[in-house]
Amino acid sequence: MGHHHNGVPLPFIFSLVGLFLLALHVNMSSAAERSTHIVHMDKSLMPKSYASHQHWYSSIVDSFKAQIPTSSDGHKISPSLLYTYDNAFHGFSAVLSAEELETLKNSAGFVSAYSDKSITLDTTHTTQFLSLNPSTGLWPASNYGEDIIIGVIDTGVWPESKSFRDDGMTKKLPARWKGTCEVGQEFNSSLCNFKLIGARYFNKGVMAANPGVTLSMNSARDSQGHGTHTSSTAAGNYVDDASYFGYAKGTARGVAPRSRLAMYKVSWDEGRYASDVLAGMDQAIADGVDVISISSGFDSVPLYEDPVAIASFAAMEKGVVVSTSAGNEGPSLGTLHNGIPWVLTVAAGTVDRSFGGTLTLGNGLTITGFTLFPTNAIVENFPLVYNKTFSACNSTELLSSAPDAIIICDDSWPIRSQLFSIIQSQVVGAIFISNDPEILELGYVASPSVVVNPKDAPPVIKYAKKSAKPTVSIKFQQTLIGTKPAPAAAFYTSRGPSPSYPSVLKPDIMAPGSLVLASWAPKVPAGQIGFNVHLPSDYNLISGTSMSCPHASGVAALLKGAHPEWSAAAIRSALMTTANPLDNTNNPIRDDGDNFNFASPLAMGAGQIDPNRALEPGLIYDATPQDYVNLLCSTNFTRKQILAITRSHAYDCSNPSCDLNYPSFITLYNDHHKTKTKVQKFQRTVTNVGEGAARYKAAVIAPKGSKVTVSPEILIFGETYEKQSFTVTIKYKAKKKGTVSSGALVWIEQNGKYTVRSPIVVSPLV
Repeated sequence: MGHHHNGVPLPFIFSLVGLFLLALHVNMSSAAERSTHIVHMDKSLMPKSYASHQHWYSSIVDSFKAQIPTSSDGHKISPSLLYTYDNAFHGFSAVLSAEELETLKNSAGFVSAYSDKSITLDTTHTTQFLSLNPSTGLWPASNYGEDIIIGVIDTGVWPESKSFRDDGMTKKLPARWKGTCEVGQEFNSSLCNFKLIGARYFNKGVMAANPGVTLSMNSARDSQGHGTHTSSTAAGNYVDDASYFGYAKGTARGVAPRSRLAMYKVSWDEGRYASDVLAGMDQAIADGVDVISISSGFDSVPLYEDPVAIASFAAMEKGVVVSTSAGNEGPSLGTLHNGIPWVLTVAAGTVDRSFGGTLTLGNGLTITGFTLFPTNAIVENFPLVYNKTFSACNSTELLSSAPDAIIICDDSWPIRSQLFSIIQSQVVGAIFISNDPEILELGYVASPSVVVNPKDAPPVIKYAKKSAKPTVSIKFQQTLIGTKPAPAAAFYTSRGPSPSYPSVLKPDIMAPGSLVLASWAPKVPAGQIGFNVHLPSDYNLISGTSMSCPHASGVAALLKGAHPEWSAAAIRSALMTTANPLDNTNNPIRDDGDNFNFASPLAMGAGQIDPNRALEPGLIYDATPQDYVNLLCSTNFTRKQILAITRSHAYDCSNPSCDLNYPSFITLYNDHHKTKTKVQKFQRTVTNVGEGAARYKAAVIAPKGSKVTVSPEILIFGETYEKQSFTVTIKYKAKKKGTVSSGALVWIEQNGKYTVRSPIVVSPLV
C-alpha cells in the first residue's frame, strides 16, 4: 500500500517556471524608454461616453499607442495596459514613457502615479497571486482567520521557525481547544505558544512495524521539513526577509496568518503507517480543530480501508473541513488519491513567478534564463563553448575532455541526465536549452547553470560558434513576477477519475503547488552544490500537491471564520463554484502535463481557488452526513464495510443513492459500448446564501459530442436559505480512444452579482 507525501522528490532538478518575461529587459533610447507605472484615477470623473472603467482606462493607453510613428524600429516596447483595478483602489497599471505619463497627468480624472517597484514578495507571493489583500474580501471579512484552528497531519514541525512566532496573536486560546503540547525528544512544552497551540506525535504504528527500532526524532519535531513547510503555508505568521538563497525574497506569510496551528506528527523517517495517521486525525477531531490539512494519502485502497476516508467522515459530521492533496502521480488519468466524496481534494498548479539567471554574452546580448543555483556564484566573462562533440551533454567521458568553460547543452537529451553528467564531469557550468515542464516546476540546481527557452537559444549558439573568443557572464538570484500564462495545471498533479469512487468528480479545486516558499527544518538540506555540498536554509522552495493542499486549508479556515455556520460541504461548494477556470491571460487554464492543451477538470477540478469570490458564492450545494451514507449504501460495500466508515448503526440504508448533491458532474463510459447513446440524470438542490430574494438562470456549455439539458432553467428564491431543486440530463456517446470531454453548468444571478459554476466531465472509466 503506497502512502505518499505529496511533495515531489528533488534530485537535481531545475526549476524554472514560465519563459515569458523577457519584455522587461530591453535597452532603448531614453526618448521612448517605458516602464510600468501604477496610476490612481477618480472613477466619479469618468466621462459618460465610456461603458466601464476598463473601457475608459484602455482608451487612455490606446491614445498613446496611436501617437507612435509607424516608421520606428520594432524593438521599442509600446504603451500597454497591464491591469485595471476596481477594488483595492480605482486605477490601472500600464507601461508608459515619461512623456506619456506627463500627458496623462493633465487628463481628467488623474489622481496620482508612481513607478512599479520590485515588490517584496509574499509567501512565495502566492497569497498575492490569489488576490488576498488587506482592504477587501476574505482577509478582512475573516479577520485573517483569527482563532480558527488548523490541525496539520504531517511529519512534525520545527517550532523555532519564525513562522510559528505568536506576535500579533490574541493571548487567549479558544475555549473549545482541548489539545496539548506533548513533550518528547528535543521538544518541551514551552515550545508551543499562541500560534503553535498544540503539537502531538503518534508512533505506535511505526514502532509496531519495526520492533526494536530507535526513532531518529521521537517527538513532534520535524526531521524532514515537509510538515514545517505545509503548516507555515496554511497559517504561518508574517516573517520579513524570507528567501530561498536570495530567490523569492520578501515577507513570508501563511494563507490564514492569524489562525492557530496544531501539529499531529504521524510520518516518521522510519515509515508511515495507517494506524498512526488515524490516531492523529482522531485526536485532532477530539482536540477541537476547525480544519484538518493532510498533504499525504493512501494509494489503491478502498474507502473502507482508507484511514483518511474513515477519519474524515467523523470530522465532516462535526463540521470540520478536511483538505487533502490529490497526489503527484500525474499526468496519467485515474492516479489520484484522497478522491473521497466528503473531503476537499486539491490539485496543484503553477504560480505567476519564476526564478532566473541573466546571461550577458560578450557581444552585449542579454537573455534571462532560469535557474535556482543556491548561491550568488561569480561567473564573469567565462569562455563559452558550443561543440557538437559533447553538446548532447549525456556522456561524462566526452564532457571530461571539455575545456574549462561554460558549455552549451542542446535539447537532444533529457535535462536531468544532462545536469547529472555536467556535475559528474566537473564542468564549470552550463547553458541548457529546454522548455521541459518538469524542469520548470521542480527545484534543486546543483551547478552554476541556466536553462534557456529553445526560442531564445539561436543567438546564443550563433555567437558561441562565430565569435573568435566567446564569453558569458551569469547573474543568479533573479526573481520574476507576473509570468504568463499562470496558473497552469502542474505536470505532476494526479488526475481523476477517483479510483476509490469514480462517480464523484475529483479533484475538486486547484491551488498553488509549484515552487512554493515556506518554512523549512534547518537540519534538512534545502540546496546543493555538486554532489557533496549540502546547504541548509530556514525557507525552501518546493513543489507538489503537498504545497497546494495547505493553501486550500488556509482558505477554508478563512471561510470558516467568515461563515462559522457553514457545513464542510458548504465550504467546499463555495470554493468549487467560485473557482476560476481562466489563467492570467484570460484563456482557459492549460495543462503542463498534456502538451500545454487546455486542462480538463480531471486535472484541475473546478479551476484555481479564488478566496475573495468564495466569500459570497450566491448558492451552495450542501450535503448532510446521511447523504454520504446514502451514497455508501448504493455501492456494493457490505454493511460492515459501511460501518467501518460511519461508525454508527444510527444511519439507515433505506434510501440508497449514488447521486450525491455535489457541485460538479461526471459521467463515465465503458470503451466497449462505442455506438450506444447513453443518458444520465442528476438531481441537485441548491441553497440561496445571498441576501434575500433572487432569480438565477442556467447557462450550459455541453462537453463536445454531448447534449446537456437543465430543468427548470430558472430558479426563483423568495428569501435567504431557501432551497430549490433541478435536474441535469446528459446524453452522450462513448468516445474513440477513451477521450475526456468537459463543459460546465453556470447559474447566473439576474443582476450578474453571482455566477455559480459547476464543471461537467464525460470520461472513460479508467
